[in-house]
Amino acid sequence: MEVSERISIGNKISKITIVANIGLSILKILAGVFGRSSALIADGMHSFSDILSTFIVMLGLKLSEKPADESHPYGHERIEPALTKLLAVILFGTALMIFYCGLTTILRGNYQIPENITIVAAVISIFTKEWMYRYTKKGAEQIESSALIADACHHRSDAFSSIGTLIGVFGARLGYPILDPLASIFISLFIAKMAFEIYFEALNQLLDRAADPKTIEEIRKIILSIDGVLGIDVLKTRIHSNKIYVDVEISVNKDLSLIEAHNISENVHSKIERKLKRVKHCMVHVNPYLK
Repeated sequence: MEVSERISIGNKISKITIVANIGLSILKILAGVFGRSSALIADGMHSFSDILSTFIVMLGLKLSEKPADESHPYGHERIEPALTKLLAVILFGTALMIFYCGLTTILRGNYQIPENITIVAAVISIFTKEWMYRYTKKGAEQIESSALIADACHHRSDAFSSIGTLIGVFGARLGYPILDPLASIFISLFIAKMAFEIYFEALNQLLDRAADPKTIEEIRKIILSIDGVLGIDVLKTRIHSNKIYVDVEISVNKDLSLIEAHNISENVHSKIERKLKRVKHCMVHVNPYLK
């Protein structure tokens, strides 16, 4: 996929979700204030944090696709997982704020019975956020963006938090008003868990984690299918944001000329990069076959 197309798809998804989140944030916060639901206000704050996270996604997509330069010869792809870590921190901060508000309400015993409008707002939020999750996740997988996947998870967490809000509101209206702030605390714990998962996934992308076994096996099959390759001595892969780097040592006939051995290595290099679009670069070292 061309760089411009990747950015275009990511920006389109982000702009649509920003507009949806602005509407949901206003709806939930106003419904929470006038409908007397601390859980719905907390849910609205969660949606508001989604807006900021989506702006970060757009920034990450743009910066990560900058071409390599003298100072960054391997490109700028790692900006994306670095900003994904920032998204996780924002998400965790949102969780702490919601937890504090819910706990404070319980300790003060300042319970209120939510109005019917809070139920309507929560139901609208659940269906809208689930659609946003599926829409964003589909696009994220298409352009292989870790930041956009994190943003999709943010939408899913918002959908689940709205379910918690709905349960809390129903419980409060049935005569158990403590369930509304308890729902806020449940929401905060769920968001915190998701924040940790997103953070450590981004961290893995910054630590040169190997590609998955299926991809490694596919690389191995491609190499061994090339004429002149007698064996694979070393095969290493590392994930670089949404790209993969491959380092391989192959064995060839020890009696080949230098140019013949070089041509085999070039075939390995070009075929892997052509067959596997995620592979940004394949480095091939040639060893004489001595067995």
